[in-house]
Amino acid sequence: MNTLLRRPALLAVAGAALALSLTACQGGEDSNASSSASSSASESAAAGKTDGASETAETTDSAGSTGSQGSSGSSGSANSTGSTGRQAAGSTPVCTAEDVTITAATQDGPPYTHLILTAKNTSGHSCRLAGFPHVQLLESHKQDVPAVAKSKPAAPVVISAGAPAYALLKVSDGGVDEDNEPVSAFSVTLEGDSTVIAVSAPGSEGIAADPAKALTGYWTPELRNGADDF
Repeated sequence: MNTLLRRPALLAVAGAALALSLTACQGGEDSNASSSASSSASESAAAGKTDGASETAETTDSAGSTGSQGSSGSSGSANSTGSTGRQAAGSTPVCTAEDVTITAATQDGPPYTHLILTAKNTSGHSCRLAGFPHVQLLESHKQDVPAVAKSKPAAPVVISAGAPAYALLKVSDGGVDEDNEPVSAFSVTLEGDSTVIAVSAPGSEGIAADPAKALTGYWTPELRNGADDF
């Protein structure tokens, strides 16, 4: 009787111990797996943050340096060029009647309606031709020939020693019914100098001029091939 009673009790105790052991093992494995997964997730998140921060920093630095270089480069170049050009023109003396020799030649024709005035710098130094030539064609007409605003150059006209500048002079419309008068010579004065320069008209017989139709262009550094025709 005693033997039979002990075995069930022992079996019950052994079964309980085995169940506890299995439960403990499963709990340990689950705990280890959870811990490993948590650790891996933390490491991935940290790596992602680091990589993202690095990429952001590289992008910002690259954009910042490019913007700085572009801004400083363009503004500095434009300002220095414009400033240098204005200073050079401003410091150059204005051409006087003693600095230049003015000649006249016909442009196109017949009929010869336009003359090209050439002012050559014979001074030996650079000078600046301001404005337009003040022309009087006839003694009977003391008014200066009007200037055409559209022919004004964008920058001051500076001519070096030996270099020319040009101005277009319209003397008539070329019509047979015009009130034309023969002109063998006419007067020119430069802006800023009241000295009268006598200019011979081209041709042995001079030119036919109508002061009511006459117009003049501004001095320009190049011959424009009729671009200022008026």
